[in-house]
Amino acid sequence: MPGPRPVSRLVLVLSVAAGLALAGCGGKEEPIGPALRQVDLALDFQPNAVHAGVLTAEEEGLDRRNGVDLEVRTPAASTDSLKLLAAGRADLSIVDIHDLGLARERGADVVGVGAIVQRPLAAVIGRSSIRRPRDLEGKRVGVTGLPSDEAVLRAVVQADGGDYAKVRRRTIGFSAVPTLLARRVDAVVTFWNAEGVALRERGVRTREFRVDDFGAPRYPELVLATTGETLRRDPELVRSTVAALADGTRAALDDRAAAVRRVVRASSSDEGLVKAQLDAIAPAFEPPLKLSRRALEGWARFDARFGILRAAPRIDEAFQLP
Repeated sequence: MPGPRPVSRLVLVLSVAAGLALAGCGGKEEPIGPALRQVDLALDFQPNAVHAGVLTAEEEGLDRRNGVDLEVRTPAASTDSLKLLAAGRADLSIVDIHDLGLARERGADVVGVGAIVQRPLAAVIGRSSIRRPRDLEGKRVGVTGLPSDEAVLRAVVQADGGDYAKVRRRTIGFSAVPTLLARRVDAVVTFWNAEGVALRERGVRTREFRVDDFGAPRYPELVLATTGETLRRDPELVRSTVAALADGTRAALDDRAAAVRRVVRASSSDEGLVKAQLDAIAPAFEPPLKLSRRALEGWARFDARFGILRAAPRIDEAFQLP
């Protein structure tokens, strides 16, 4: 969650005689024009380097330049962002693309409107003795228990000619780093941009098998989503928010040091770790927020083929494409 917001913000005052505009909130420039629209935006998880563009848009006033006032919400769990959206407590949410597909299969009226990152973040990360994915045969691999983990592991192993049935899977929840450090497993299915970086920063020698290098197409792991009702009722609000986050992402990439400081303030994380994670994820931000039909169609086929979803979603219904 972003750092403490001011109790009040100075309201734009136009003085006809002096022609002066007063702005508050730590240097944010207030736009001259229609009243700002507040947008409640739910993150997918605790603030981290993936959210650098969101935090930058809010702190640098890039939301206001696009006519909206971002109010960022931090969920207690990764699935809560969809719950907040469904309950009307968030206008937009950042969600895992697989969760979006599963929610739509359950009948949820949720639509993807932007790509937070442009590639999968999932990977199988093993100790350095695991030289290639098929070496995982007979080895213990930690998974969270989510269907997408099983799909990622199977895709990676099979793409290297390995027998997935011979992999000894262990459900470890969301404790990939301590479980691997304690040698309770030989590899884990986790995120290369977060846990993968954390392991390297702790000096653990690992090998990383990213799913889009082994069996999966390149698709946006995290997407910005809203409800179909919001999209129909207020498309301009959605467009303005997407534009604000795209501007924030570009600004974060232009000044990574400032972006790191924002994430550290929002999360109380170690600055060195946040810097390493932002350096790792930065290439995946490009092009900011843009959705690609080809990438989404590849994702839909992958999720259906590996059993995450019952059938490939219709892209024109699940996403608003430019």
